[in-house]
Amino acid sequence: MNKKLFYFIPYTLWLVLFVGAPIILMLLQSFMSIDGQATLANYQIFFGSGTYLRMMFNSVWYAFLITVITLVISFPTALFLNTLRHKDLWLLLIILPTWINLLLKTYAFIGILGHNGSINSFLQFMGFAPQQLLFSNASFLLVAAYIEIPFMILPIFNALAEIDNSLINASYDLGASKWQTLRHVILPLSADGIRAGIQAVFIPSLSLFMITRLIGGNRVITLGTAIEEHFLVTQNWGMGSTIGVVLIIAMIITMFVTRERKKGGNKY
Repeated sequence: MNKKLFYFIPYTLWLVLFVGAPIILMLLQSFMSIDGQATLANYQIFFGSGTYLRMMFNSVWYAFLITVITLVISFPTALFLNTLRHKDLWLLLIILPTWINLLLKTYAFIGILGHNGSINSFLQFMGFAPQQLLFSNASFLLVAAYIEIPFMILPIFNALAEIDNSLINASYDLGASKWQTLRHVILPLSADGIRAGIQAVFIPSLSLFMITRLIGGNRVITLGTAIEEHFLVTQNWGMGSTIGVVLIIAMIITMFVTRERKKGGNKY
């Protein structure tokens, strides 16, 4: 009992100090005006402004697109990795880029997609005119999806690795095609991994601001960029906290929608 309490106390303190306290402070700050007076004006402005509502829609929409892109790429990739002999090594190579600082990776893509970058240099070598690749929706989605892909692949890979091969073989023995086996056996058994991957990608994508600023430019405006603007430029911490509270609520809703649903039934 003392050993459990020894581990429980520091974990609880960590949650209270670095999770609970910041959320409470942000919630309190969201009810403060720029001059420190208690007010509900921040929420009235947010939900009554077409600009902020458009930002919220953009945040959800881009997070949805990033999640779909990463899922479409990650599921077949994880499926293929599980067929390889040294699958753990290949998985490590995919996860390895996550060890590199996010800012460094973003600047690397600026060098690749820039007007004098690698891609445009290759296009000029082939006789084509340089293209404007940066500061576009496509470049933003490309870079964001690349950065988030490992977080989608890992839970799907683990879920697929836990599937008993005898179930797949039994499906083939019963006359099911590869597509039917994938749809009725592999997909349902890997659903938990897919849900975990969706949470790991969609939730962080809601609050992206560095990539939207450096890669998307002013063409991609989300709530993450609005929070950065209010805290670092306008110094309106109350409005920035209000947007943060809205994002936290959106994240909670996402976790609720993608939660594991346990089937009811009698246990014997």
